[in-house]
Amino acid sequence: MITKNELPILEFDDSSPEVIPPDHDWTGHALPEKCLFAFLGDSVHEHATTHDAEVAQTFQTVTHDIPIYVLHEAAEDICLVQSPIGAATSAQLLDTLVSCGCRKVIAVGSCGVLADIGENALIVPTRALRAEGTSYHYLPASRYVKLDEEPIAAIEQTLQAHGLPYARCTTWSTDGFFRETRDMVAYRLEEGCSVVEMECAALAACCRLRGAAFGQLLFTADSLADVHDYDARGFGVASHEKALLLGLDILRGWQ
Repeated sequence: MITKNELPILEFDDSSPEVIPPDHDWTGHALPEKCLFAFLGDSVHEHATTHDAEVAQTFQTVTHDIPIYVLHEAAEDICLVQSPIGAATSAQLLDTLVSCGCRKVIAVGSCGVLADIGENALIVPTRALRAEGTSYHYLPASRYVKLDEEPIAAIEQTLQAHGLPYARCTTWSTDGFFRETRDMVAYRLEEGCSVVEMECAALAACCRLRGAAFGQLLFTADSLADVHDYDARGFGVASHEKALLLGLDILRGWQ
């Protein structure tokens, strides 16, 4: 049944099937249960190449093709994917992966900071503020989507085992990269958001609808903490390889 509203983004269909199912091009193709869903630039392709990963499938878009890697490890196979940025495009890709068997998903990527947090700090979001549009097509309207406890525990156990400090947080997921206004940054900080990114709420909502478990490990990049002086810093690039390796360790330890 469709829940109707004057605002289209708040309308939700909770029962009728999709016209285009997410696996419509990949029917019968099975992927590993565990998936590292990465926003890490060239590090993903370099790791896949040096570790003899199989290109199990290709996700085709109008602008470019995305290889779906599978790492054949001694204990189990792990799916490794470099995602495009943005809620809509990343959720479309993740929806396809989940529909083909990925049921334990860890996303890794950077975030901007709203509070005074140094660069390359590790952040574990426990809930995401739904200021993007995609999540509203996967879950009924709400202010936040809460992330799953099981993957949060797996992330924290791995970070603790490595002796790495981290902080839990509420993250602000927004589509409007250039509309993070000074007053809005202050408002989000006041309500408890300490970091900002573009995908977490959408990816969590997608997995929740499809019955997959989702967690995210963030590392801090640019800073919006001083609303009068934006600081790109190193944009977190120094954390790319480290975050990839941590993500794989999290999945290996997630039982």
